Amino acid sequence: MITRTSEMPKIPDWQKQMATGFSRVHELLEWLEIDPDLLEGLTDTEPHFPMKVPHAYAARMRKGDPHDPLLRQVLPLQAEKESVPGFVCDPVGDLVATGDEGMIQKYHGRALLVTTGACAIHCRYCFRRHFPYQSHRPDRVLSADCLEGLRHEDIEEVILSGGDPLTLGDRRLKSLIDSIGTLGSLRRLRIHTRLPVVVPDRVTNSLIDILREFRTPVTVVLHINHPNEIDLQTQLACRRLFENGIHLLNQAVLLRGVNDDAGVLERLCVEGFEAGVLPYYVHQLDRVAGSAHFLVAPDEALKIEQRLRERLPGYLLPRFVSELQGERSKVPLSKAVY
Repeated sequence: MITRTSEMPKIPDWQKQMATGFSRVHELLEWLEIDPDLLEGLTDTEPHFPMKVPHAYAARMRKGDPHDPLLRQVLPLQAEKESVPGFVCDPVGDLVATGDEGMIQKYHGRALLVTTGACAIHCRYCFRRHFPYQSHRPDRVLSADCLEGLRHEDIEEVILSGGDPLTLGDRRLKSLIDSIGTLGSLRRLRIHTRLPVVVPDRVTNSLIDILREFRTPVTVVLHINHPNEIDLQTQLACRRLFENGIHLLNQAVLLRGVNDDAGVLERLCVEGFEAGVLPYYVHQLDRVAGSAHFLVAPDEALKIEQRLRERLPGYLLPRFVSELQGERSKVPLSKAVY
């Protein structure tokens, strides 16, 4: 008698890494050889936004250093639970601009698709940490109604966001962007992601083929806040994308205690460029509830911007901007009114 056994699909290594990272504060601190008593205001994370840190990212943190800038980005603190005036659940007006299928339209000729609520890492300053993904059904992205809406608006650029769109498996991602490719008015595809930084193994041959073969230029906007995030594996992942014709930009968030220093941002711009990544934006912190302890005052941020102007050539100089609810574009920090 011949028995048939069906082979289980092989789980990609990058997905295994996403599933096996640090989710408990004490385990991460123990691994980093940091005494919890050296960190003031530690707290257990809230169930809806638990700590999540891939091993590949944690490996770049300095052991024994409670003030490590990468650790600070992911470590939950009691300060997150404090109510601060002006810090709200929807700081940039996403909910007002979001349709039922997770499509956000704020700017002319562009549509942003919330493709998933999943991320490989939970950054404590995330402006969508309170976003009601369940209500907006990312699984319905590019339904017939959504596609029809995109055609009706003559969209020239579609932006994939989330969550992180590269947490989608290759088959799902290809199906998604193939559908986008049917839009006759489309001229550009943009993907916002942190995956190539926090889990560099996400940049697979299959992913590169999907992006390289798309019919329009593809831009990947990375989220890198500190030069210590750019290790050798991240450099190699970025160079592979760059050498296969994918445009790479970086947008950072200005964060107190992480990168609120012109020297740090200079290193970020220079070392990113060496990996094939052009500086794009330095965002003033979106004032989301739970993130006030990261805020850098606008006048201080403008001084940092001026120091960068004095140290970097124009093509390596990121634009310092704010995203303000109701505005039709990003606002230069020098003109932002809070």
